[in-house]
Amino acid sequence: MNDQETSSEKTIMFFDGGCPLCSREVAHYQRIDIHNNVLWLDIHKQPEVLEKYGLNYTAAMKHLHVKDSDGKMVTGAYAFQALWKALPRYHVLARVASFPGILTVMDKAYEWFAERRFEKRMACASSDANVKQNSCNIE
Repeated sequence: MNDQETSSEKTIMFFDGGCPLCSREVAHYQRIDIHNNVLWLDIHKQPEVLEKYGLNYTAAMKHLHVKDSDGKMVTGAYAFQALWKALPRYHVLARVASFPGILTVMDKAYEWFAERRFEKRMACASSDANVKQNSCNIE
């Protein structure tokens, strides 16, 4: 085992595989993850995995959660930054995001989006069969 293996863990991304937009974005990241640096956990298909990490289902559905390579759980824009650090081609974006004030602004924008995504996602999940599938797509 080398020093890198002993000092860090695999980054873990918890994502909503039932969200079309989320699924497309994750598929993009998965194609880039050629070194398998990230463990991708679909909490829509496997909500039981959340308990192992001390996460609440509703909280995990509301906001992106990533357990970074140091074992720290981060959310929102901070979660994206942790994910980007683990991906080729995106590590530069992670560094740019670390400039003063950038993550704070990104996190506020993400919070605005995440609240709307969650509201729509939950409304579609609880709607009856008369709702057209297209009206529940989150684009």
